[in-house]
Order: sequence, then structure tokens, then C-alpha cells
Amino acid sequence: MIFYFSATGNTLWAAKRLAEATQEPLVFIPDEPADMCRYTLKEGERIGFCFPVHGWRPPTLVRDFVKRLEIEPSEGHFCYALCTAGDNIGETIDIFENELAKVGLKLDSACSLVMPESYVGLPFMDVDKPEKEKAKKQHAASVLEAFTKSVVARERDVFTLVKGNWPRINSRVIGGYFHKRLITDKHFKVVSDRCTICGLCARVCPVHNIEGGVGCEPSWKHSGACMTCFSCYHHCPHHAIEFGRQTKHKGQYYYKEPNV
Repeated sequence: MIFYFSATGNTLWAAKRLAEATQEPLVFIPDEPADMCRYTLKEGERIGFCFPVHGWRPPTLVRDFVKRLEIEPSEGHFCYALCTAGDNIGETIDIFENELAKVGLKLDSACSLVMPESYVGLPFMDVDKPEKEKAKKQHAASVLEAFTKSVVARERDVFTLVKGNWPRINSRVIGGYFHKRLITDKHFKVVSDRCTICGLCARVCPVHNIEGGVGCEPSWKHSGACMTCFSCYHHCPHHAIEFGRQTKHKGQYYYKEPNV
């Protein structure tokens, strides 16, 4: 069983590849119950987790899901994690490994994939240029292929991670500020003269945090559910969604299969 969260498609691409190779089902974390999540696994079934990195940490939504997780039987299953990021991941997997241990799961192997950048919420951050996007996808495909083989073979202690130069500072200090201050929907707004009220933004929101969109302009619920994943921003065909001033004149990105 593969538990996953994805917004702009990078992680979904990787999760699908793993599911095809292992012949094990995908479970979309945001669609799971808000209370205890209980699963009974088949004999020999693997336990996989796939998610994007948010501020050098696992997304809050994923960490909250693990806290509610109850797997029977909890022992004897190969457990792995794969995360995607525009660059390095800091201590993301270390943090995630600790969360799993609290519910009786041991992480056997893990991998990080450097994928095209989708976070545009800070002044100095934008999507990658086409050449860099293509190069990242090609390299990620190679890394994923090797990791998938190790998952299929249930190889333990395979940790292919790009932690960066200051993993602890990035995850514990900067990541703490990021999760406290920058994960919010209060800066999202609609540019009325560009919006065609097609409703696509509401449909692609992985946590269903957008109201309206079809026949009327969309609005964000301000319920605390927003992951600031920018799926709404990136998928809008008319660039009608902005995040304050931070996204003016910036590009858009969501995963598309490379042209062969």
C-alpha cells in the first residue's frame, strides 16, 4: 500500500511508478478519514509513503495522518518513503522516521527526488527554466528507476537523500518559521479581469479549500486546511490567481510527461 500526497503532480508521477512496479494500491492521504485510519495489509505487502517537502519538513497533513495511522499487522512489512523537492530536503526523512517510530513503524529505505520547482511564495523563488526543468525530470527518472528496483527487491538501508549543506538549520530553524508563518491561504486572490470562472482551481485543490469557481469567482475558506501548495495558482489557465505580490510576473508549473 502506498500512501501519498501530491499537489502539482511531481509526487504523483513517482508514486504511480512505484505502484506499477510493486502492484500495490495508491491511497491519497487528503481523502482519508479525519479520525483513526486503520488498514489491514496482505502478507508481504509493502508500506510506502510519498510526499513533497514543505519547508525542509514533511507536510503537516502527512505528519498528522501518520499520527492517526494504525496498521495490522504492524511488523514484518517493508516500509519505505519517497519525497520530492525543488532542491535539497534537509532533515525531512529524519523527522518522518521519528513520526513513524511513534506508531510502531520502522523506515527501511528512503529516497529524495530533485524535481522542477513549484514553490513561488517568496520573492526570490520562481519556477525553473525549461532547460533546467527537463534536466531535473531526466535525472529524477534515473534515480527513481534505481530506487524502485530496490523497493521491489525489499532492499533495506537504501537511503538516497539530498540533504544539503545545513540540514538541521534548514529543517529545524527556517522550516519552523516556514510552517508557522508561510503556510496560509490569506494571500491568495483572484484577478477578476482574467478569471473565466471555469472552476479548475477548486477542482485541483487537494484539500478542497476553495469555494465557488464555476459561475462565480473562487474564494479560499481560511479554515486552516490550506497547504500553500500553489496547485490552484499553477493550474489556472489564465494566470488569474496571485499570492499577494509574490507571484507577479512569475511562471507556472505542474507535472507533464516529458516529450519523447
